[in-house]
Amino acid sequence: MTIDARFQNALSILEAGADMARSWFDEAHFRVEQKDDGTPVTEADRSVEQHLRDELSRHFPDDGLLGEEFPEVEGTSGGRWIMDPIDGTKSFIHGVPLYSTLLAYESAQGVEFGAIALPSLNRLVYAQSGRGCFDGQGRQVNTSSRREVREAYVLSTWLEDWPLDLVARIQTQDGIIRTWGDGFGYALVAAGQADALLDFTVSPFDVAPMPVIMKEAGGIFTDFDGLDSIYSGVGLASATRELHDALLRGIAESVGSPA
Repeated sequence: MTIDARFQNALSILEAGADMARSWFDEAHFRVEQKDDGTPVTEADRSVEQHLRDELSRHFPDDGLLGEEFPEVEGTSGGRWIMDPIDGTKSFIHGVPLYSTLLAYESAQGVEFGAIALPSLNRLVYAQSGRGCFDGQGRQVNTSSRREVREAYVLSTWLEDWPLDLVARIQTQDGIIRTWGDGFGYALVAAGQADALLDFTVSPFDVAPMPVIMKEAGGIFTDFDGLDSIYSGVGLASATRELHDALLRGIAESVGSPA
């Protein structure tokens, strides 16, 4: 077994939730509403998150729960599960199979477990601190060895909030920008199929699994100040420390440029 029994149990709960998400996606008949922040939410988001909450509460009654669609549940153990039932709801609504279902466990020591399920792609990436990063077949995965921006595949969920100067900097250094984002993009970086992902707008639900996944895959995830945080509203995952530092310098020099 590549991870502890309790996290293996949580992984099974996640996979069942991902199966639900795929069923909703394949059915393609669901209500879409607008939340107060203007982002869309569907019946599927709420249904999958409710399943995750119910099962996690049943198996881990002392842990807290933090999800995107319902209020936080306080626990007594000092740990909590952070979930995003459908990360990439806009892709989901438009029939694009690059959405994901995310789950992480956070304690006082930080994020100890994280998983990215890609239901319609039949892919899974997961990691436990100190145990390595694996795919759905139990094979260990690793980031690429890219150390500089040149020829690096740099991903983003969207480019609307990027400073134009940063786009130009990466392109001038012969970097390759692609918008393969959300959990799908982070899974690509962890598996060495892309080299970095840079997001200017994220919530904790979007990136909770990423610190442990990237670390165990051999890479790094931080905010734009280089801190290991999922609460800063921004995120940068990179294959190597050298590439990470190069991108952080570019961000620092570009922030404040007209977008």
